[in-house]
Amino acid sequence: MIRLDNLTLTYDRHPAVHHLSGEFCAGSLTAIVGPNGAGKSTLLKAIAGLLPPSSGKVERSSLKKGDIAYLPQQAEIDRSFPLSVFDMVLMGRWKHIGSFGGAGKADLYAASHALEAVGLAGFERRMLHQLSAGQMQRVLFARLMVQESAVILLDEPFNAIDARTTADLLALVTRWHAEKRTVIAVLHDYEQVRARFPETLLMARECLGWGATETVLTPHNLLKARARSEAWDEDAPHCHQAVA
Repeated sequence: MIRLDNLTLTYDRHPAVHHLSGEFCAGSLTAIVGPNGAGKSTLLKAIAGLLPPSSGKVERSSLKKGDIAYLPQQAEIDRSFPLSVFDMVLMGRWKHIGSFGGAGKADLYAASHALEAVGLAGFERRMLHQLSAGQMQRVLFARLMVQESAVILLDEPFNAIDARTTADLLALVTRWHAEKRTVIAVLHDYEQVRARFPETLLMARECLGWGATETVLTPHNLLKARARSEAWDEDAPHCHQAVA
């Protein structure tokens, strides 16, 4: 279980998340949704341990650092670095290999099996800069697979990729949920959330609803989120940076 206790976050010295409390139960599948600037990506970074709270806290129970796998937005990944597809996936085995260890047969098999599972068998020697957006996202999901983490955090995992890749990767998310892993994803497609994610956290820098998806994504709550977003737009000339 991951518990948020009166959590407040700032990003570049600007408020991003206010007094958020609640729980992601072990084995749950939760979508984090809300308008642009709602603090969704900032919250995910805090859960991953990449951003310290301004106040309040994130309680991760008995989870260790290696128990949480985090997938940032593709825009945050430098694809110009000369790295092959296979080596990119193998990087996900770091907690098994160690800082100075070499990859063993089990690690090599895990990477090969993961690439096959995401439909990229035969792409092992391809360089990252040669991949399409959809292929790159498949590689990143393969890396998540070999990490074998109890908690998986996904930041806009289906943004700007084709429908077939989205369907294939959603199937992997469903599989992780069936394996009792905790999956938390920042998403924008409300219909996708309604169809695939049983739990939802609706944010607008604070919690507007958290629980069963059908009780959270109501017209009333969505209208309230939109009103908050329009208020931010009016204040935009006075803001130096938007918060995702």
